[in-house]
Amino acid sequence: MVEFDDIRQLIGEILQLDDRTGTLNPDTPLLGSFPELDSVTVLALIHALEEQFGVQIADDEISAEIFETVGKLHEFVQDKVAAGA
Repeated sequence: MVEFDDIRQLIGEILQLDDRTGTLNPDTPLLGSFPELDSVTVLALIHALEEQFGVQIADDEISAEIFETVGKLHEFVQDKVAAGA
């Protein structure tokens, strides 16, 4: 089971949000809302998700929709873990 707080903490670490990490909720927009979230940090976040949750994220699975909100990213990772991918 992937907890929302695990995803929130990982995003906060990768983006170095510090105190702002606690303000992230499922409806918090990601893309376009955080200047820290650029192509390099997206790749770092994907790598961290793969490492922490033991999943593989294929290039063709990566889309702006997944990074639309924190909640959508959480759902995506939950689905990957549930599928054992």
